[in-house]
Amino acid sequence: MVECLTDKKVLTKGNYAIANAAVLAGCQCYFGYPITPQSEIGEFLSGKMQELKRGYVSAESELASINMVMGAASTGVKAMTSSSSCAVSLMQEGLSYACADELPFVLVSVMRGGPGLGNIYPSQGDYIQATRGGGNGDYKLIVLAPSTVQECVDLTYKAFYLSQKYRNPTVLLADGLLGQMMEPVEFYDYPYPEIDNSSWALSGTKDHKARIIRSYGPLADDRCRFLEKLFQKYKTIEENETEWEEINTEDADIILVSFGSTSRNVKTAMKKLREKGIKAGFFRPITLYPFPSKRLAELSKTAKKFVTVEVNMGQMVDDVRLAVNGACPVELINKGVGIPPSAEEIVSRIEVL
Repeated sequence: MVECLTDKKVLTKGNYAIANAAVLAGCQCYFGYPITPQSEIGEFLSGKMQELKRGYVSAESELASINMVMGAASTGVKAMTSSSSCAVSLMQEGLSYACADELPFVLVSVMRGGPGLGNIYPSQGDYIQATRGGGNGDYKLIVLAPSTVQECVDLTYKAFYLSQKYRNPTVLLADGLLGQMMEPVEFYDYPYPEIDNSSWALSGTKDHKARIIRSYGPLADDRCRFLEKLFQKYKTIEENETEWEEINTEDADIILVSFGSTSRNVKTAMKKLREKGIKAGFFRPITLYPFPSKRLAELSKTAKKFVTVEVNMGQMVDDVRLAVNGACPVELINKGVGIPPSAEEIVSRIEVL
């Protein structure tokens, strides 16, 4: 376990990096329930949050933890929960409520194999769960996907900032490989401005009129106006917060698209393909929502083919196909669960394609 550090580089695993970054970001309340492969997040915070006299509860279930974090977020404090895959499924009703109530908090989802209880091996099978949402109604979660342990720190900071800035639940979507991987990480002070939430937070009625946060609206016309307002916010997020990484796309005939830890092997495969004389490029969505559809559409005007590489049965590939909109073929290289396809596997598959 690492101590809470700033301005120092330490060797640590992804889960500890996320937990440490949450503390440095100013997280005041954590509610969680242990499940592999993210249990170290709660383990770290069980000591550190109490040491700092901040809120920590090991909840009786995932249902309890998501409702606890909603309650804390309604008071305006920075709050977080963490879980994995099948347990995040239990939180879907709460996430729908939180989007309707415009409550800012961070959910760390460290993916494992599914469907059902599945197993504890790494997976990217919850892409659709995170980007589409399993709760009822129309809503969006902001979703960030780190590919290194350092990005676990960087994007944890950003997740807290975006959740507060847009009053929206924000998901840090990692996978079991990244959660357990150890790499050198540099911790630093929280780099974002603090957001003033005094206009809406529930803090008692001493200095303002009574406030109510609720998701239920009995009138259809009122609900329509609310949804239009909500989706205008999502449009603003899409215009201002979409983030991606791209390498060698300007002259690429084939563009490899991946997210999360799988991107590391894909980036190496792109370099090996270039050495073989194949003009390959690399594209990694960092925000899974908002998805960088516009940039992919632009690249489809010059590329001859896209190939997504995923550790699932094919989920992000659908978003790439929507973005490309038939301009060129989109293929899939995948593995259902476990260690991602190696760079050599990807190269051999690309040569066949």
